[in-house]
Amino acid sequence: MSATNSLSVEDLGSAAQRDRRKRILDATIDLASKGGFDAVQMRAVADQAEVALGTLYRYFPSKIHLLVSALGREFERTAAARRDVDIPGDTASERVINVLKGTTRGLQSSPHLTEALTRAFMFADASVQAEIHQVGMLLSSMLTRAMHPGQLEPSEDDVAIARVIGDVWLSALVGWVTGRMTAAETGAQIERAVHLILRD
Repeated sequence: MSATNSLSVEDLGSAAQRDRRKRILDATIDLASKGGFDAVQMRAVADQAEVALGTLYRYFPSKIHLLVSALGREFERTAAARRDVDIPGDTASERVINVLKGTTRGLQSSPHLTEALTRAFMFADASVQAEIHQVGMLLSSMLTRAMHPGQLEPSEDDVAIARVIGDVWLSALVGWVTGRMTAAETGAQIERAVHLILRD
């Protein structure tokens, strides 16, 4: 494992290490929820998670690694909550829109957290590639499941389409976070883009 990558759950061999990683992400999300991007300082995260600062840096080499990993965990939670729930909608477009709008509403309910996670995603460079990839895979998985419920293995085309839709959605979210779009405009842009891409 490169020192420039975060330690994922799969990298951790003991329950204590996994618990430590969970506490770190819990602290990150709590601080971001209260004060946004600027409130997430490595020392503050370490103190709240009750770990040494050096330990925190071994798990997450930077604040951006930390916040993008937190975004990934939020997507994991969303995906887990929907895993056994039928997605409403008669067409792939309707189901994908339902998933994206639900995820967007969840994020917009915590503006400070969304601002922190979105800014981190925007600022991420090549050193955060593994964490960005994980976020993209989680989002693509949610969208391909909405496109084809019950299909175990999505096609390459489905994954490619889901990635394009995910990029559009993240761009719309950036527009909302930066104040360029209202929540209603964000929803309308997502809906329009999905219908144009899927055309069903």
